[in-house]
Amino acid sequence: MIQSVSDFSNPFFIGVAGSGMSAIAQYLKGTGKNVSGSDRFFVPGVYNETKEKLEAAGIPCFAQNGEGITADTDLVVVSTAIEDTVAEVQKAKQLNIPIIRRSELLAIIAKSKKTIAVGGTSGKSTTSAMLYDILEHAGMQPSIISGAGLVSIIREGKIGNAKVGAGDWLVIEADESDGSIVQYHPEIGLLLNVDKDHQEIDELMGLFGTFKSNSKKFIVNRSNELSKQLSQDQQFDFSANEKQAAGYMAADFIQNGLEITFTINGVPFCLNQAGKHNMENALAAASVAAQIGVPLSDCAAALKKYEGIYRRHQLLGKKHGVWLIDDYGHNPVKCAAAIAASQPIAPKVIAWFQPHGYKPTKFLRDDFVKEIGNVLRPEDEIWMSEIFYAGGTAVKDISANDLINDLKANGKSAWFVADRDQFLEAVRPHLTDNCVLLLMGARDPSLEQFAQMVWKEL
Repeated sequence: MIQSVSDFSNPFFIGVAGSGMSAIAQYLKGTGKNVSGSDRFFVPGVYNETKEKLEAAGIPCFAQNGEGITADTDLVVVSTAIEDTVAEVQKAKQLNIPIIRRSELLAIIAKSKKTIAVGGTSGKSTTSAMLYDILEHAGMQPSIISGAGLVSIIREGKIGNAKVGAGDWLVIEADESDGSIVQYHPEIGLLLNVDKDHQEIDELMGLFGTFKSNSKKFIVNRSNELSKQLSQDQQFDFSANEKQAAGYMAADFIQNGLEITFTINGVPFCLNQAGKHNMENALAAASVAAQIGVPLSDCAAALKKYEGIYRRHQLLGKKHGVWLIDDYGHNPVKCAAAIAASQPIAPKVIAWFQPHGYKPTKFLRDDFVKEIGNVLRPEDEIWMSEIFYAGGTAVKDISANDLINDLKANGKSAWFVADRDQFLEAVRPHLTDNCVLLLMGARDPSLEQFAQMVWKEL
C-alpha cells in the first residue's frame, strides 16, 4: 500500500497529458522519480506539444496501449477520466502494480511538505500562481502543483503547471469538483469563495467544512457570503468589502485598461491584470503570505511582476481595433467576472462562450442566464456555440441555443452559431474599431487552437 512518496520510484501515469496529471508527473520527476506515462492524445506520427515538453523534462511518453507499463513500474496513477476497462489498467492489475487516483497521490505528496491548499469554486489557479510568485520573490524557494501553466514557467519551455523548489512550502489547488478536497490536511487551507458550480450549495459547504476541519490554519474570503460562514479567525481572513471587516482589507480599486491598482491595509498594489476578481485573488495570496512572514510590501513588489497564467484572461493581442482575450471561464460566476474585467478596456465587449457537458449546462442553465445577463451592458453581446461533448453516455437534452433564447427573452443581445468554425465570419459585422472579443470555455483541449485561429484570421 502506497502511503508516502518514499514507497515508490517508477510511477506510470495513464492520461498524463491532463493538466492535473502532467503537473504531478513533472513534480515527481523533479524530486528524482523515474516517471513515465501515456495518453490517448499521443498518436504515433502526430505532433503533441504536451508530449514534447514532458519528454524534454525527462518523462518518456507512450501511446495508451500498455507498452509503457513494465515489470519495473511500481505505481500506476489514473485520473478520474480513466475507467477500469482501459487496457493499461487491466495490465497493471495483472502485474499486481498498485493503482491510485491522481488526488490520492497529491494528498500523499502534500503530506511530505508544508502545504498551502487553495480551495474555492473560482480563482484557484490564479491565486496559487500569485502565491507561488510571492514566496519565490521572498526567497522561500517554494514548489507548486497547479491546474494551469504560469507564464513565467512556460517561458522556460515547460508546461508551466509544476515546479520543484528547495524550500519547505508547497502550493497546491484543492479541487472540490470531484470531492478530493477532503483528502488534504494542509498547514494552511485557503477558501476563496463558494458559488454554485459542480454541486449544489449544501454539498459544497459540506466539502469545504471538512476542508476547514483538516487544515491547521484556515483563511477565508469574508466578501463571499458563504465562505465567511466557515471562518476560523477573522484576523486571518481577507475582504474586499468595507462592510465585512477582516485582518486584510482591499480598497481603492481602479482599473485602467489592462492594469489594476488597489491597496491592502494601506499598502499600494499594481498588477498588469484586469478585473476586481484579480484584486481578490491577489488579496488572498498576500493574506496567506503574510501569515508565514512575508511583508505586504514584498507581496506588492512580487505581484508587480506577475505575468499571469495560461488562458486566464490571456491577452492574445490587438488587431484592427479589436482586443482578443482568451479565458478559461466556464461556470456562471467566472464567465460574468471575465466579461466585467473586459468592460473597462473598451466600450463594447463581444463575449463568445462554449459550454461543456450537457448535464452541467442543464444544471447551471438559470445561473448562466442570470449571471451573464446581469453583467452585460446595453452595447455588449453574448455569443455561444454548441456544447462541447467529450463522449460517453450523456443525454443531449439541452443546447447552448436554449441559453441564448433565455437571454434574448430578457432583452439581451444574444446570438447562437452552432459550429464555432463559423463564428468569426458571423461576428465580423458586429466588430468595431475599439472593442473586446472575449473567448471563453474549458475542458476542450482544442480551445487554444481555436483562439489562435481566430487571432490569425481576425
